[in-house]
Amino acid sequence: MSLSIRNQLPGTVTALTPGEAMATVRIRLSGGQDLTAAITREAAEDLRLTPGTAVRALVKSTEISLATAPVEVLSIRNRLPGNVTDIATGDAMVSVHLTVEGGELTSAITRDAAEDLALSPGTPVVALIKATEVALATA
Repeated sequence: MSLSIRNQLPGTVTALTPGEAMATVRIRLSGGQDLTAAITREAAEDLRLTPGTAVRALVKSTEISLATAPVEVLSIRNRLPGNVTDIATGDAMVSVHLTVEGGELTSAITRDAAEDLALSPGTPVVALIKATEVALATA
């Protein structure tokens, strides 16, 4: 199956915490970072997720925010450090390509935001991803 979602990170489930309606799923990415996904409990059951299950974390580029310095006090759990490798600038939006340990990400942000952050190839960044914006797929 082909998907339009640019960001597809392979990993393995390390923990699953089911709630009444939602479940949090902790994933160890192939690069060694931890990522948390918040999905419906029903989806977790349908995917038969357990520790050790191989998954692919899917994140739309519009759901990845960027920071140029570590962010200490923030509810966003997923913070992946990396470096900008390329920028495609449009009239209103910018597509920022970055490398993180074990993979690549694309973030779509406004041109104003990219200018405010002074982004250019080589700029160190932190990709911020809300757990509710991470979808999971199994083989």
